[in-house]
Amino acid sequence: MNIDNIKKEFPIFNNKVHNNDLVYLDSANSSQKPKTVVDRIYDFYTKEFSNVGRSVHYLAVAATNLYENTRVSVQKYLNAKDKDEIVFTKGATEAINLVANTFGQKYLKEGDEVLITELEHHSNYVPWHYLRNSKGIKIEFAEINNDGEITLESIEKKITSKTKIIAITHISNVTGAILPIKEITKLAHSKNIPILVDGCQGAPHLKLDMQDLDCDFYAISCHKMYGPTGLGILYAKKKWLEDLPPYQGGGGMIKEVKKEGISYGDLPNKYEAGTMATAQVIAFNESIKFLEKIGIKNIVSHEKELMEYGLEILKKNNSVKIIGNPKNKGSVISFTIEGVHPHDIATILDEDGVAIRAGHHCCQILHEKLGLAATARASLGVYNVKSDFDQLNDSINKCKKIFDLK
Repeated sequence: MNIDNIKKEFPIFNNKVHNNDLVYLDSANSSQKPKTVVDRIYDFYTKEFSNVGRSVHYLAVAATNLYENTRVSVQKYLNAKDKDEIVFTKGATEAINLVANTFGQKYLKEGDEVLITELEHHSNYVPWHYLRNSKGIKIEFAEINNDGEITLESIEKKITSKTKIIAITHISNVTGAILPIKEITKLAHSKNIPILVDGCQGAPHLKLDMQDLDCDFYAISCHKMYGPTGLGILYAKKKWLEDLPPYQGGGGMIKEVKKEGISYGDLPNKYEAGTMATAQVIAFNESIKFLEKIGIKNIVSHEKELMEYGLEILKKNNSVKIIGNPKNKGSVISFTIEGVHPHDIATILDEDGVAIRAGHHCCQILHEKLGLAATARASLGVYNVKSDFDQLNDSINKCKKIFDLK
């Protein structure tokens, strides 16, 4: 894999930041976009635009076919059994809300328990909190160990006869811990408990096979997969999509509407109400092609090598503390510098063109558990190289010098 050629496919790296080359280490937040994705959006709006699933004229039929082609591409990429198991949403947040709302409406009652973890992003906590307020359910938290991991044992310990669903991240966006989803799913299913996986960090960095993982629901954020913003994907086993009620009402999700009642559309239309993010869906097909061209195995290998290099450098840097030490780690390094607020770290690094994220990363429960208000985070994409970590380390040393640290 020639990484230099890959980086050239991303137009943003032609630009300077404060007269420096851009070192982008914020892909866990949102990845940059290859030119093929950007061009596809432009071409659709200038040459092919129409709404989908409505009209029968040439542009509408062509746009509908392109839209559905992406659904098939996602099905194949995830190894889903059926293209109707792929639902387009406006983001992973909406995908999780869709499951929480519909599953909660049909199956959850007062006193029932939803099991999540201390690693969860707010998007996989707040929707369940709404149900706690409206239906009186309970939320249980599987606890992290000293390495910032969630083990199978920590999940099993929290399961009770009242556990109705497990909602869990695939990769922590703070510690980088990769959770044993396949084993957790097997455990859950042995107790007839469905499982929802927040795959925002898993989808860009791991080989995904829904038949192997066997989870019931998997939520994806397309803008973290080198795709457009405003688009997410919910993979759900067909039995659940057939069984659960619709999430939103409107055009496109109905079959027949009468004064006396309504019948809903076939899958997946039942869950795609209103005008969808057509340009984004069509452009996301280019993101999948981009990932397939490189090969997910090559991406995993490349990022693993970079992570080992980056961790080695930062662990040698005095005053830098790495957050979490999971045995199985994804492409995220969160850290602190003694005596320096993470926002100050990020601001000083930005002066050198180094883009990281600082804050609680939408994981306040985890940060509270760790006794931290915030952390700095460097996260990888396929365009990163070892020299990016060299620059990160140099900029951290500059930061330490400003704060008179050794």
